[in-house]
Amino acid sequence: MTTQEAVAERAPVTGRAPARPRRRGAGPTPWLHLAPALVVLGALLVYPVYQLGLISLLNYTQAQVSGGEPTTFAGFGNYTALFADDQFWQVLAATVVFAAACVLSTLAVGCALAVLLTRVRALPRLALMLAALGAWATPAVTGSTVWLLLFDPDFGPVDRVLGLGDHSWTYGRYSAFALVLLEVVWCSFPFVMVTVYAGIRAVPAEVLEAAALDGASQWRIWRSVLAPMLRPILVVVTIQSVIWDFKVFTQIYVMTNGGGIAGQNLVLNVYAYQKAFASSQYGLGSAIGVVMLVILLAVTLVYLRLLRGQGEEL
Repeated sequence: MTTQEAVAERAPVTGRAPARPRRRGAGPTPWLHLAPALVVLGALLVYPVYQLGLISLLNYTQAQVSGGEPTTFAGFGNYTALFADDQFWQVLAATVVFAAACVLSTLAVGCALAVLLTRVRALPRLALMLAALGAWATPAVTGSTVWLLLFDPDFGPVDRVLGLGDHSWTYGRYSAFALVLLEVVWCSFPFVMVTVYAGIRAVPAEVLEAAALDGASQWRIWRSVLAPMLRPILVVVTIQSVIWDFKVFTQIYVMTNGGGIAGQNLVLNVYAYQKAFASSQYGLGSAIGVVMLVILLAVTLVYLRLLRGQGEEL
């Protein structure tokens, strides 16, 4: 008689299958812990998003705001007008390219400096940390103004050092985008640097020593050892960077004076501001906001799905 048969013979016959052991963590307890945060998020996010979607379906202009005309239901009229506008598609393409450049540059600078922090001594590490946190803590308006002064064609030191004379960086479309990109990377890389540095410090030193003893270069160690182990952290900083850089507003608005000459440096957030507040087309501006929300949700979900398809636990 096998062990399983012996156990079955000794077990009392009750007419029902034996109860399965309860899974650890089952029950409503986790949701009770999350309830306060969910309530706060619902108040801060769900209601504004609902109002944004509602206004995007209305004929809501300055006439309705002032009470001169009644608010009427427009349905998808604002979206139809938006998608029929050639400028919208141009601004959308510019926003995607600009955001992608900002995200890649921010990740490259942040990860490189995170690795550098593990190579330098305590005093240089502290100085770099303080400088990075100072850039991170600087308000966007202040940082944008300082960068404009640095690259000013008349009084800025950058043109003098580079020998460019009175070159205006904000006059050309691509040079203006490049200048804003530098400022965005400057104020965004500290988040990536600190987060990735914390992840690197959590990697066992024996793993890195073994890779070094095998003759792997620093780049090979990063690509084959650190990057796979830090992938959950890189997912977080990438998604955060995509969200932040896709909806950049302050830097573009301040440094290009509202979108550049003839709107050549417009991005979706500034474009929505112009439609909603400069043109008093609040329904159309809200429609742009809804489109941005859908795009960001789609990008985030696709990115997470691809990582889950590769077997990553997030």
